[in-house]
Amino acid sequence: MIARLIAAIVGAFYVGAGLWSFLVPTNFYSNVASFAPYNLHLLHDVGAFQVGLGGALIAGALVGRALLPALIGALAGSVLHLLAHVLDVRLGGHPATDLPALSVLALGLALALYLEVARPRRDTAR
Repeated sequence: MIARLIAAIVGAFYVGAGLWSFLVPTNFYSNVASFAPYNLHLLHDVGAFQVGLGGALIAGALVGRALLPALIGALAGSVLHLLAHVLDVRLGGHPATDLPALSVLALGLALALYLEVARPRRDTAR
């Protein structure tokens, strides 16, 4: 139950950020991703993939099936996203807020994954 809640919350965050990046890329660039040069297509790609990750997490949380693969995929993307921010900290951005926020997302997904794996199974369909 807690794993599903975490998945739904992180999924909603990713869907929101992804839609922002995809639908209003110049605003997203100005407020979040102000790494020069501006690249509209890259912001659309980022938004599309974040919506996909978020949608997989929310669907897994609501349906209960396939939550484990959704958590693994979202955790992998989140850890690499955090690593990219650590490696690229000298390029700008907002490290004082980005690094803690991305760490919370990755740790939350890691906790949800642990809880989902450790959860006793009543049947094999879920």
